[in-house]
Amino acid sequence: MPRPVRPRCSAGWRISAGFWQPSSWHCAPRCWLPGWCADSPWSWGKHLALVFEKTSTRTRCAFEAAAADQGAATTYLGPGDTHVGTKESVADTARVLGRMFDGIEYRGSGQSVVTDLAAHAGVPVYNGLTDTAHPTQSLCDVFTMREHSPKPLAEISYCYLGDARNNMGNSLLSMGAPLGMDVRIAAPGALWPEPGLVAACRSLAARSGARITLTEDVEEAVHRADFLHTDVWVSMGEPAETWRERVELLLLPYRVDARTMAATGSPDTRFMHCLPSLHDRSTRLGEQLFGAYGLDGLEVTDEVFSSPASLVFDQAENRLHTIKAVLVATLDD
Repeated sequence: MPRPVRPRCSAGWRISAGFWQPSSWHCAPRCWLPGWCADSPWSWGKHLALVFEKTSTRTRCAFEAAAADQGAATTYLGPGDTHVGTKESVADTARVLGRMFDGIEYRGSGQSVVTDLAAHAGVPVYNGLTDTAHPTQSLCDVFTMREHSPKPLAEISYCYLGDARNNMGNSLLSMGAPLGMDVRIAAPGALWPEPGLVAACRSLAARSGARITLTEDVEEAVHRADFLHTDVWVSMGEPAETWRERVELLLLPYRVDARTMAATGSPDTRFMHCLPSLHDRSTRLGEQLFGAYGLDGLEVTDEVFSSPASLVFDQAENRLHTIKAVLVATLDD
């Protein structure tokens, strides 16, 4: 049987800089077909540079496994393995890697690094996470929601609770806006996404039919939502004052627990988390937070995290499948 024609994707998809433009989505439905990449490798002979200035479990494993499954090789460059930003400019690093590799994944702090890599590499650049965006995760999240809902995308509603200034709050907002979805943010006003991003997403929503809600009222935000999302509130190495501000003053009302799930008014609401999660005391950081605040679990309780409503491990697996689809769609000849 002849092999089907591989879709070509627009520059917006190829760069994956962190904000999904509508034109980036013309190949997405075909990329989401579960068996589309399964028959035989599409990326045989390709070679990817995986540049990680931050540690990773799911993103690194998903890129390496996805590439291997499709016949591509990878070279891992961890923290301290390159001169980027210290002895060599991002632009020069991009020009070098672009001569040696067919694509570059970058995970680090600065969104500007992804943009500069994409501007100078001459090959596809994939944003594996920055402080302001995590687009491969939000792509996976939309795929997971579609997988676990009988509704079309335009009828799916989801709510993100917590610190919405972070990369997941930004990416879930900017992902749903061009897709016409019902996107809700429940967070203290001081922790809403930047006004410029919100305005851009509202502009996209006006064309796509998306509904965007930002509110401090948890009950309003979660009512009849199909999916609830959250992310960690604190990280190792942050000062204790930062923990105290977020936990005691701002975020406790936005913790996902049994009452939050019940407030949706729907027994079918599912819980999602990009991981890692502080849902119990089984980690060093979880134990420290318990000692400081008496909380067994932070952004979500273990009761919800480990419940039948939780999709977190389906979600984690789908990082592999969606990244595989992105690689196949962008590593064209």
